[in-house]
Amino acid sequence: MAKTVLVVDDSSTARKFVTFALRAQGLTVLTACDGLEALEKIAQTPVDLVITDLNMPKMDGICLVQALRSDPEYAHIPILVLSSLEDAELVSQSQQLGVQAYLTKPFDAQRLQYEVSKFIS
Repeated sequence: MAKTVLVVDDSSTARKFVTFALRAQGLTVLTACDGLEALEKIAQTPVDLVITDLNMPKMDGICLVQALRSDPEYAHIPILVLSSLEDAELVSQSQQLGVQAYLTKPFDAQRLQYEVSKFIS
């Protein structure tokens, strides 16, 4: 059975590029525009990995990570950040919250696929 990845980004272009790269790996991809929609999708469909942007309306990526890590039902899900923000403080904060990897945009599809494969076997 194919593994499911949730891609959370307010940019439809970014969601499309990430989705294309992940589907090439044989993964099922769900998408959400912000953290609130992501939490709704996760409640409906179990996911094996979350890839989230940080800067989004309604609920940003940091708040999404905090919500997932504070809920025992979702705390085990690996999370990758994919953001245009290259701030060392954000990278550190993300790692402290339990994010497994922090990638920056623009991203290399092969690097993304490699990072995803480390958490989805």
